[in-house]
Amino acid sequence: MEMFLYLDEDTYMHRLDPRTKIFIMIASFAIALMFFTIPPLLIIGALIVIYGSSGKTLSNLNRIKFVLVMIGFFSVVIWSLMGQGETKILGPITLEGFLYGIAMGIKIDIMIIAGMIFLSSTKMEEISAGLVKLKIPYRAAFAFSTALRLVPMIVATSSIIIQAQKSRGLDLESGSLIARAKKYIPLLIPVFISVIRGTNVFAMALESKGFGYSEERSSYLEIGYKRNDYIMLALVLLLLIVSIIVKFTTNI
Repeated sequence: MEMFLYLDEDTYMHRLDPRTKIFIMIASFAIALMFFTIPPLLIIGALIVIYGSSGKTLSNLNRIKFVLVMIGFFSVVIWSLMGQGETKILGPITLEGFLYGIAMGIKIDIMIIAGMIFLSSTKMEEISAGLVKLKIPYRAAFAFSTALRLVPMIVATSSIIIQAQKSRGLDLESGSLIARAKKYIPLLIPVFISVIRGTNVFAMALESKGFGYSEERSSYLEIGYKRNDYIMLALVLLLLIVSIIVKFTTNI
């Protein structure tokens, strides 16, 4: 199993400064959070998909497509039942709640896809270097990038342990949904032990290399803004301003 999300491609997006990609991701979140109706959210989603496609980073969406679909499904179900509205469809379900649920599902999926595009086009070292350039303390930047490393590592460890137990005859497929869920509970213990052991080795490696010895750090990776960075920053800033104007001048 491939543990990390980064896709090693030679595209303009991969060559952008990590600070530029951080700003694009945050701007995507902000714009998505502004709107609560379907049409503008579909436009935003289409722009983000085009942006991700131009950088050849959408292949990672296959790894989370089930999550994206389930988020949309549960959003529609929950808001259809809990949302307020006057146009009744069936029982407590209203048209207004149903449409709002679709909009919320699109909004959440947009933010997940924007984050996935960022992680697919940016190395962990670049994320850390970009945060440091943004005046984030190095230890905080390193902790953030390390957390991003640990998530796929935990998933990969879980997959390995599950496959090992299946090879020993553990049946995880039979029974009801609740019965199958209970079978996974004992597997949490070896997963946690393996993760703790790995983090302990990681901590010893950091100590052996003198991590935190000095506040002044040098970096092998040098980053800086280039022409494409300024172009992308200008476009995203323009889109952000237009979105704010549209938000406060219309009812969408």
